[in-house]
Amino acid sequence: MYNVFVTRKLPGQGLERLRPLCNVTINPEDRNITKEELLAILPEQDALISMLSDPIDSEVIEAGSKLKVIANYAVGFNNIDVAAASKQDIVVCNTPVVLTNASADFAWALLMSTARRVVEGDAMTRSGQFTGWAPELLLGAEIYGKTLGIIGAGRIGQGVAKRAQGFDMRILYHNRHRLPYNVEKAYHMEYATLESVLKESDFVSLHCPLTPETKHMIGANELRAMKPTAILINTSRGPVIDETALVQALREGSIFGAGLDVFEDEPALKPGLAQLPNVVLAPHIASAAAETRSNMVEIVVDAVLAVLQGQSPQNAVNR
Repeated sequence: MYNVFVTRKLPGQGLERLRPLCNVTINPEDRNITKEELLAILPEQDALISMLSDPIDSEVIEAGSKLKVIANYAVGFNNIDVAAASKQDIVVCNTPVVLTNASADFAWALLMSTARRVVEGDAMTRSGQFTGWAPELLLGAEIYGKTLGIIGAGRIGQGVAKRAQGFDMRILYHNRHRLPYNVEKAYHMEYATLESVLKESDFVSLHCPLTPETKHMIGANELRAMKPTAILINTSRGPVIDETALVQALREGSIFGAGLDVFEDEPALKPGLAQLPNVVLAPHIASAAAETRSNMVEIVVDAVLAVLQGQSPQNAVNR
């Protein structure tokens, strides 16, 4: 029997498929596991099902002397030292594709709630401060016919662009590589420099992976380049934005607002962010649709079973 450790309780019954072949141990505490706990647990494990919050650096990977596969329960894998895993012939897998629709939907939920000040209105109504309709009550921004800038045009970025068709928007995008012409045409996307996307867009939505090149991609200079009426949305990774600079920009009103599902020092927020009325804050739930999260379990289980049975998983990131 193989040993499989799961760092967090997962939804659905997908893990049961492992039990005929594996001894499955699930972290009994519903919290993020610490590095020290991983170091103690991994020496006896053949497979690890990890969360994006788990710190799997080279030291942790070296402790997993029997590890054959790390299946990350996320599309991103910046929490894993993939090079160190490859050096030890450990396959690293993620859960792409399955969360595209849920994440694209949620980016739009943040965009619309920020533009129309839904969260402020909810708080006002619940607290009894709503005393009746007024001409200038919580004036927001229209979405229809505006310019949407997408930074990072992979599956989720394209999903956001697809949904923008119903709003008759001009869509600018910036990506490491330009998309094929047929994709641009299908979603009415125009390739542009980062500077042009920031300068011309009414809404900027971030969908790029966290890499050394994208860390603090949006800082003080980039925020100053945006329109004072612009809204910034981030459902990618927190450190893509310099959060301290964002707090300052929101406080000064150099941009209209922001909708954030991820944070630079997650789960901590930079000082002052939570007190700002012109930002919508969500607790990293872009993929938190019940169907999506259950399907993600099936994908990590498929990956683990494939590797343990000597097969090549479809979603290996270090193939």
